Amino acid sequence: MKVLVTGANGQLGAALQRVLSHDVVALDRNEMDITDWNVVQQVFVRVKPDVVINAAAFTQVDVAEEEKTPAYQINALGARNLALATAALEIPIVQVSTDYVFDGLGHKPLHEYDVPNPRSVYGASKLAGEQAVTSLNPQHFIVRTAWLFHVHGNNFLKTMCGLADRPEVRVVSDQFGSPTFAPHLAQAIEQLIETQAYGVYHCAGRGGASWYELTKHLYALLKIKTPVVPVSTAEFPRPAERPRYSVLTTIQEPRIVLPPWQEGVESFVIGLDL
Repeated sequence: MKVLVTGANGQLGAALQRVLSHDVVALDRNEMDITDWNVVQQVFVRVKPDVVINAAAFTQVDVAEEEKTPAYQINALGARNLALATAALEIPIVQVSTDYVFDGLGHKPLHEYDVPNPRSVYGASKLAGEQAVTSLNPQHFIVRTAWLFHVHGNNFLKTMCGLADRPEVRVVSDQFGSPTFAPHLAQAIEQLIETQAYGVYHCAGRGGASWYELTKHLYALLKIKTPVVPVSTAEFPRPAERPRYSVLTTIQEPRIVLPPWQEGVESFVIGLDL
């Protein structure tokens, strides 16, 4: 099976290239601009994929509040183009989405049938991408994930490692999500595409944590003694509103459950080039 992966240079794109056991063609934006319909068509004619995994995304959450058009072009129009191209070939598409499609105002883990209600441009653009894919290609997997991290690329855990030489590190303690190790997500996606059980799936690190708890666990594994000080979201105002509670769970069959988020952090630490 030939798998076309977009977003080759991202955290998930890198993980998919290492994890997938199939013939993988991974392309970055310079090789295939998913917002350009003509380019997408040309690539599909050349590659002849059997399945497409769209790991490309505009993920700069705060920047998206000002740069709405580029966010929607990549997250919605790009997904639409891939959905049209895969539908024409009658092949499946995996659209990777986010916990930011939810408002995060509740206090219970969110499953696949909870109603999205994004409160940021990023979340709204990703939801628009979901809707385009589901409406245009019946052979779709919508894979929502959260708080992605990997030894490849930039992410919260790497940022925390870079701040460890400070006298103290102040970290938000009232936002809760599901930290997800990119290779664990890549493994889940490989399982999904073998099932042909199309639909919406939540694939994120099992269990929930705050950014503060995540940092404390990371520093403990690395034996970093820098004090981690819990602070409120109000003390760190940002342009885009974050979900306060967006822990993801799954009730969708077949249930594909990722390892606990702590195992992902442990694997991250092992893979660091210290």
